[in-house]
Amino acid sequence: MTVAAERISVQEALHLWQGPPLELARRADEVRRRRFPENHVTFIKDRVINYTNVCITDCGFCAFYRPPKHPEGYLLTRDEVFRRIDELVRIGGTQVLMQGGHHPNLKIEFYEELFSAIKARFPIYLHALSASELDHIAKVSHLSLEEVVRRLKSAGWDSLPGGGAEILVDEVRERISPLKISADRWFEIHETLHGLGVESTATMVYGFGERLEHRLQHLDRVRALQDRTGRFRAFIPWSFTPYRTALSDVPTAAGLEYLKVIALARLFLDNVRHIDCGWLTEGQRVCQMALFSGADDIGGLVMDDRVISATGVEYQIGVNRILSLIRHSGRIPALRNTEYQILKIYEAGEWEGATPA
Repeated sequence: MTVAAERISVQEALHLWQGPPLELARRADEVRRRRFPENHVTFIKDRVINYTNVCITDCGFCAFYRPPKHPEGYLLTRDEVFRRIDELVRIGGTQVLMQGGHHPNLKIEFYEELFSAIKARFPIYLHALSASELDHIAKVSHLSLEEVVRRLKSAGWDSLPGGGAEILVDEVRERISPLKISADRWFEIHETLHGLGVESTATMVYGFGERLEHRLQHLDRVRALQDRTGRFRAFIPWSFTPYRTALSDVPTAAGLEYLKVIALARLFLDNVRHIDCGWLTEGQRVCQMALFSGADDIGGLVMDDRVISATGVEYQIGVNRILSLIRHSGRIPALRNTEYQILKIYEAGEWEGATPA
């Protein structure tokens, strides 16, 4: 965490955003280099499991969900979940990121039984659900949030992704997802979890036609909560992909805008150690450029994501491609776990399996 004299205000962040993009990137990369002098870029071997696409929340930005009884709705069987985790474990994967829709019939017992069965079978870390899913589970189960958290932790749940944040300003949320939890509720859930010893990540999806002040409000509230709890492991932004959604007329954000978001996050979120860049939504080249704009982590394999791919945007990537992207940025690849502990540092010329073409 930086000293108070170095902390920038919202007004200063606005000034930086409006200034030369290369200067913004340079300043952010300077902060990154001071914080990570060993020059590592970390990544994780993970898999996304979207256990259901059935959802009653009807968000305008989502191409993934299907309403109850829709012919394309699904709920994965336990055997199918096991098969996917087994594939991950076989390549040395350590994290399952499990998320789905707000299914009206899935109560706390479903998650307890599933998580317990996974942990009994696999040595895997469950980075699962989202604030809005927890809120939904509590409502349909007629339980308090604290009781849901206690029971899920007992079943083997490990930590909470930052999904469902989008833009954490109700003026925006009421337009794009009026049935989803409010910004206050998102922060309340994360703060409650932090107080109960559960860590999480913070995210931001931008490009819904919101104003810059909305993004800065979002960042300001993330920073304020981190000041109170210190339990956000990382901040992960990505741009909205409008294809096949009810918001398909929204212009897509440009790559330069993503680099500015990454850089501003590094400078503004002085108390969040890790800034992740994402190849899944932004593409590999833009993600690589983000490593010069303050990012220190390149995410993971993200095997089998269905939420982004539902928009028609599909990228595939393997470990050797990740190693190549990191090395060609002049950095040192390092494999991490969910808690950002380094498991392996890849030496120069070291690949997994066959050398990439």
